[in-house]
Amino acid sequence: MDGAAILEQLMTVAGRGDPYPLYEQARQLGPVTTTDEALVMAVGYREVNEALRDGAFQVPDLEVRTRWEEGFTDHSSKIMFSRSILERNEPDHSRMRSLIASVFTARRVAALEPAVVAAVHRLLDEMAEQGADGTPVDFMDTFAYRLPVGVICELLGVPEADRHLFRTLASDLTVSLEIIAEEAELAAADDAADELAGYFTALAARRRAHPQDDLVSALVQVADADPGRLSGQELLANLVLLLVAGFETTTNLLGNGLALLLDHPEAAAGLRSGTVTAAGLTDEVLRFDSPVQLTSRISLADGLRIGEIEVPYGCMALLLIGAANRDPLRYEHPDRFDPTRRDSRPLSFGGGSHFCLGAQLARLEGTVALPALLSRFPRLAPAGPPVRRDRLVLRGYQSLPVAVR
Repeated sequence: MDGAAILEQLMTVAGRGDPYPLYEQARQLGPVTTTDEALVMAVGYREVNEALRDGAFQVPDLEVRTRWEEGFTDHSSKIMFSRSILERNEPDHSRMRSLIASVFTARRVAALEPAVVAAVHRLLDEMAEQGADGTPVDFMDTFAYRLPVGVICELLGVPEADRHLFRTLASDLTVSLEIIAEEAELAAADDAADELAGYFTALAARRRAHPQDDLVSALVQVADADPGRLSGQELLANLVLLLVAGFETTTNLLGNGLALLLDHPEAAAGLRSGTVTAAGLTDEVLRFDSPVQLTSRISLADGLRIGEIEVPYGCMALLLIGAANRDPLRYEHPDRFDPTRRDSRPLSFGGGSHFCLGAQLARLEGTVALPALLSRFPRLAPAGPPVRRDRLVLRGYQSLPVAVR
C-alpha cells in the first residue's frame, strides 16, 4: 500500500484496534512519506522528535482549522480546545502556558506523592472487597479512572462529590480530537463541552468568592487581575483541558500497563522481585503502547523539511508517535515488550514547547500504582476479554476485567 492507502486503513475499525502492523507498512515507505500534496506522514523516531521540537512547525490553531475544516466553528468542543494551550501558537501559547506552569509546579506535583500512595491503597482495598468472592473486577472502572481523576481534581479543587461526573463527559469530549468522527459523536462532544464549561464557570465563581489553595483559585486570581494575560474564555478552556488531560491519558497508561503485565508474566515477576524498576516499566508501557498515538503540525513557512521530505507551506504533518516509539533505528527489538531497556525516552508526552505539562504527574501515578497493584494481588489474572476503546489518537481500554483473589 502507498501512504494514502495506509492512512485510510488506519481510519477503519480494524486499523484503530491494532495500528501497529500498518505503522510497519508505512515504515517500509521510509521514515517520512507524502500521502498527498497537502499531507505528509512521519513514523521515524528521529524525524518525529525533530518535528515536535522545531518551532517552525506549528499546531493547527483556530485560524488554520477554521480555514481548512468545514463546519469547524459549528462545534463548541472544537472551539474549546482551540482556546486552550493545546491548540495555540506563539505568542499566545507561551502567555497562557507560563501562567499555568507557575501554579502547576513540579514542587506541587511532587508534594502529591503521599496522597497518591494513600489513594492507590484505598482503591486497592475496594478492589479486594469487590472481588473477594471471585467476582470479576473491571480495573478500568474501579481503579484506572478513579485514581487519576481523584488526583487531578484534588489539584484543581474539584469537590470529591462531583468527581463521578467526568468519565463519560471526558470520553465524549475527546472524540473531537480524533481525525474523523461521526456527527452524532461530535454532537455528544459539544454537549460535553457545554456541560464542562458550565461546571467550571460555577466553580470559578465559588473560588472567586472564597479562594482556596488549588489551581482553580490561582488561575481565577490571575485572570481577574489581568484579563489580557488570561481571558475568561481561555480560563475555562484551560481548566477543562487540565481536567481531561489530567486523567484521560493516565487512565489509558494504567490500563495499557496492566494489560501488558498480564500478557507478560515475566515482566510482572521482575517488578515484584526488583529486577524491573517502576520507572523502567512506566517508560516501556509509554513506548510500547502509547496512550497518545499521534499528533499533527502544520508548515507555515517555506523551505521546511521533516527528514529528507520537503513540507511546503500549508502542508500538514501527521506525527505518528506510536510508530516512532517502535522505530528499529532507535530501539533494538522494538516490538518486544522489555521494561529493562535503558535510555528509552518515548515520545508519548510530545516535545518542544508543547511537551505535556502533566508528564511528571502521570509518571508519578504510574510508578506508584502498578507495583502496588502487583504486590497487593500476587495472583492477579484476567477474568474475561478486555475491550478496547474505538479510538486512534487516544489509545486505551474501555474495560479490563480481572480476578483479584
